[in-house]
Amino acid sequence: MNTGYQALEENVALEWEAEITEDAQSFVELKPGDYEFTVTSYEKERYEGSDKLPPCWKAIVSHRIDTPEGSTTIKENLFLTSKTEWKLSQFFASIGMKKKGEPLKMDWNNIINKRGRATIHKEEYNGREYDRIKNYIMPEGYENKQQSFAPGQF
Repeated sequence: MNTGYQALEENVALEWEAEITEDAQSFVELKPGDYEFTVTSYEKERYEGSDKLPPCWKAIVSHRIDTPEGSTTIKENLFLTSKTEWKLSQFFASIGMKKKGEPLKMDWNNIINKRGRATIHKEEYNGREYDRIKNYIMPEGYENKQQSFAPGQF
């Protein structure tokens, strides 16, 4: 049976003459506030640099936010620089992969389907307003975690 597409993970490529059956989804606009998210994908790209950041790698992380009105996706650029390490730490801590006071080797392949919380705000760009992640929220108990005691180390 020719369905007009080739399967590739959850997303499929359609042929030009393929039959489509999905109904149109309306755009979900978020109000500023705190929301739970699920990481659905990420892309690795090279950033060419700017006045604020040197040339570096960046991860474009897709966050799905489900609300009673529907779902929406926010893409956030995470730049891999020492000056933006705080945001990388915030992201990995929010999804439970980084513990307070402990170094973390960033494991990008294991972020898919991780859940976290973030504060969403509006940001204007080229005359349009977009939903953006202002900051990631640490999981409950994160601030109270103490480093474990190692005998003989002071």
